[in-house]
Amino acid sequence: MPFLGKDWRSPGWNWTKTEQGWKRIFIYGHDNKREIDLEELSTEDKENLFVGDICELASTKKKKDLYNSSTKSQFAFREKWIYVLRGSTKERHGYSTLGEALNRLDFSSAINDLRRFTYVAKLFQIIAKSELPSLSGAAQKNYFNILEKIVQKVLEDQYNPGLIRELLKNLSSTLQNLMIHAGRCVLVGNINIWLCRQETILKWQQQLNNLQIPKQMYSGMSFDDLPLHMQIKIFFKLSDAHDIINLGQATATLQALSEDRMVWKKLCYFHFTDKECPNNLVITKSDNVDWKLMYFTLQKHYPIKEQYGDTLYYCKHCHILFWKDWGHPCTAINPDNCLISISPQHFINLFKF
Repeated sequence: MPFLGKDWRSPGWNWTKTEQGWKRIFIYGHDNKREIDLEELSTEDKENLFVGDICELASTKKKKDLYNSSTKSQFAFREKWIYVLRGSTKERHGYSTLGEALNRLDFSSAINDLRRFTYVAKLFQIIAKSELPSLSGAAQKNYFNILEKIVQKVLEDQYNPGLIRELLKNLSSTLQNLMIHAGRCVLVGNINIWLCRQETILKWQQQLNNLQIPKQMYSGMSFDDLPLHMQIKIFFKLSDAHDIINLGQATATLQALSEDRMVWKKLCYFHFTDKECPNNLVITKSDNVDWKLMYFTLQKHYPIKEQYGDTLYYCKHCHILFWKDWGHPCTAINPDNCLISISPQHFINLFKF
């Protein structure tokens, strides 16, 4: 049986029998709802047979070219999910790439959601560190277009500029190593394009370094007006050590709360397991555990727990990666039991072969 396409159940091509043998019929602008009578092929008016279809195709191509020239995003997909294909099967042939995932999962819209902003930024940071050469030319273009939107959002909203500074620093360092040490052959496209991109990154870094967050004038209740027990509860809710330290620099009262042993003890047991903590106890002169020093000691040996407002999900039944709000065409009886939350590093590992 001849292999007719990527899907063995596809209808294949249309053929007609002639005196010289079988010949393939090319039907331009053909759709499933319309069949062309073979007798028309023998008519004398062959020149005008497909004029309407060709004009329709030309009009469609013109609209597509106009869209591609007027937007920086090269791809626009209706489905906001991607089938993670890791090998060939009878039904599907090929595999999914990281570049396809960047184009299909609509990260341009995701960065406008504060729940997903940190997740997308962390994912882009991992790509900047190690996965940039694995992207195709179109995916790299899409990567930098989305990155530009991320920088513009930070400049407008002043939201989490430290994370984006670190992302750009890693990206600049990676590009420098690729162009100088690894050689130009690993980069897709003209070297002048990459030099221009590196200049753009330096411009973004300068803009973020010059970013000044204006002091908000608010006459209502401030953080200092809250009771002490409520302030300490807010400290307990923070999962980032740098946030605790930065908050403690605001006032003398917050400085004392940021050094509270229970705050750092709770942070240690949030990020690390019970087995990891006792093996690295840091005892002070007064035989008390220095939980703050212990946290930074554990951080050197074990990864901290990642926490995001929203993540991508992977369906074990359908093998589809998607945003939960947008959903996917699942055929499982209990779809919620098939979902796995995907961290940024796990996302990268899904497309490694």
